[in-house]
Amino acid sequence: MITLKSAREIEAMKESGAIIAGMHIGLRDIIKPGISTWEIEEFGRKYIEDHGGRAAQIGFEGFEYATTVSVNNEVAHAFPRKKLFLQNGDLVKVDTVVELDGAYSDSAWTYAVGDVTDENKHLMDVAFKALYLGIEQAQVGNRLGDIGSVMNAYIEDENGFGNVREYVGHGIGPTMHEDPSVPHYGVAGHGLRLKPGMTITIEPMVNVGGWQTETSDVDGWTVTTADGSWSAQYEHTIAITNDGPKILTSQDPIFDAKYL
Repeated sequence: MITLKSAREIEAMKESGAIIAGMHIGLRDIIKPGISTWEIEEFGRKYIEDHGGRAAQIGFEGFEYATTVSVNNEVAHAFPRKKLFLQNGDLVKVDTVVELDGAYSDSAWTYAVGDVTDENKHLMDVAFKALYLGIEQAQVGNRLGDIGSVMNAYIEDENGFGNVREYVGHGIGPTMHEDPSVPHYGVAGHGLRLKPGMTITIEPMVNVGGWQTETSDVDGWTVTTADGSWSAQYEHTIAITNDGPKILTSQDPIFDAKYL
């Protein structure tokens, strides 16, 4: 079932999204060589709770943590770990969902740890630009395929990277995950038509190698690239409005001004 949100509900989601944005901005200062991924979890959980939010991932299908912290070839959903210390050149992806007074928001970000290779800088740039290309298509009257097709063309056709297919964006609010699914691939002009009041996540996961992934048999959560290549991801929560897409998890209102 797809729920259409009122202006008041969208504003409430933006307040929830501001907590996530603030958390991600704060992580810029603490993510560096030598810290453990558990320190990221501790920072994220404390930040969310100190700002009145609830880390909504805790308890979701048995998940125990406020954040997922995925490193290098880990695509998504990895547990934060006390004995995993970041090294110079790593890529770390931090994802979380915040609930504030019943309003949900969801955002993931990729961070360079120290000095990364040119290839990995390019990987990050492509994943980041793909997100915004998708957002530009999140217009009333467009279809879900318009979002996915433009991202896939940029990721795979223009840059030769793998565009993960097993995991996609989704509707959000009043629950963490709801319809519709929002693939990062598709055919322009096809799929569900976008309506005012829809709130969705757009969250491309981009691999240096192939798009295929595997899920850990050990913890049942950690997703890695099938070929061992490294991966990057960026995610925003978006509201579809008659005035264009609105980014509800913006970290940079000046950069995102045309969407806000």
